[in-house]
Amino acid sequence: MIAAFSVTPLGIGEDVGEAVAAAVRVVRESGLPNRTDAMFTSIEGEWDEVMPVIRAAIEAVKAHSNRVSTVIKIDDRAGVTDGLTAKVASVERHLAAGGPSDR
Repeated sequence: MIAAFSVTPLGIGEDVGEAVAAAVRVVRESGLPNRTDAMFTSIEGEWDEVMPVIRAAIEAVKAHSNRVSTVIKIDDRAGVTDGLTAKVASVERHLAAGGPSDR
């Protein structure tokens, strides 16, 4: 499965980079495949591997704020591995092939 999630500390002002970095550090130290962009961190693995990492990331942000907001989106598809790379590669192949919107 791939889980894309965002953990946002509430009530600490606009600069949340330090708190978010604490969450990303937990994910990266998990050893599971992951990617972070401007809005979400995605992590790939089995349910029982991924969910404890997300929980630990939330707890890492709670060390900076008593209240956090968490958004999680899950793509749970049996038999898929390396989905983080394969999904992006598929889109890139289609973009490279061109199409009606590429005029």
